[in-house]
Amino acid sequence: MSDGVVPSLAELVALRAAVAGRRSARQGRHGVSGQALSPLRGRGMEYAESREYSNGDDARHIDWRLTARTGRAHTKLFQAERERLSLIVADTSPALYFGTRVRFKSVQAARAGAVAAWAAARDGDRIAALRGSLREPPVNPGSGPRGALRVLDAMVRWYAQPPAEDAGLEVALDHAARLLRPGSRMVVLAEPGSVAALPQRRWAVLAQHHEVIVLLLTDPIEAAPPKAALPFSHDGQRIELDLGAPAQRQRWHASFVAPVQAALEKLPARGVRVQALSTDAASESWLPLLGRTRPLVA
Repeated sequence: MSDGVVPSLAELVALRAAVAGRRSARQGRHGVSGQALSPLRGRGMEYAESREYSNGDDARHIDWRLTARTGRAHTKLFQAERERLSLIVADTSPALYFGTRVRFKSVQAARAGAVAAWAAARDGDRIAALRGSLREPPVNPGSGPRGALRVLDAMVRWYAQPPAEDAGLEVALDHAARLLRPGSRMVVLAEPGSVAALPQRRWAVLAQHHEVIVLLLTDPIEAAPPKAALPFSHDGQRIELDLGAPAQRQRWHASFVAPVQAALEKLPARGVRVQALSTDAASESWLPLLGRTRPLVA
């Protein structure tokens, strides 16, 4: 199992049990968990609309209620189901490789990504993952446990230590926009500061055609630092911050608390579901976000 500093494949595999009892939603329109609906009209499981009957239509699909109401024969059309893509976008900002309670934020990100992968496998989705890199390609979409395991392997690699070349969350979202198709689900594992650096319109565009969930990785000391002098190590140098001083606490709040509050307040208005996920929280605690209707877009 993990020491809380580096994620292990064994612990990510074990998280499959966290989603085992979750009901798999079947409705698949934008922002709702389950298989997505293709734009193709034909025989399928999901009713789409009715139109006037024409020669050659299947008589078994006659819409008798509409026919009786209008006096003209109508037939039902159905939307064919297809596998939905669940894409996990991993922020690998250096700020994630830190933690004071239970585990590093990077380990919590890997665990949350594993939960997302197992949930997607349970829902019958194709599962893919990527990070902000100009050289490393995405993990190709795959279905079932095999597809989930490929993503888990990537989570272990990406969150073992800061990648040598991290191009940032904005590059990751650029890659995601090229990979996603209408009706896809995207789960973003993010450092709050990375989200704060992005323009709000980016999220609105993504959420217009996809189910978007953002998990903000946090640590308890960021939200409630002690009023004391704290020693830190950075690039081999020892740094001491006096968090008992009002000016230092104000700067601390602006760096760690304000980005989380801003995301929680603003992203839902852009159609995004968002939750702060602390290092000492259950890694599957965000699962209730799946399968809920989309927030209203302002």
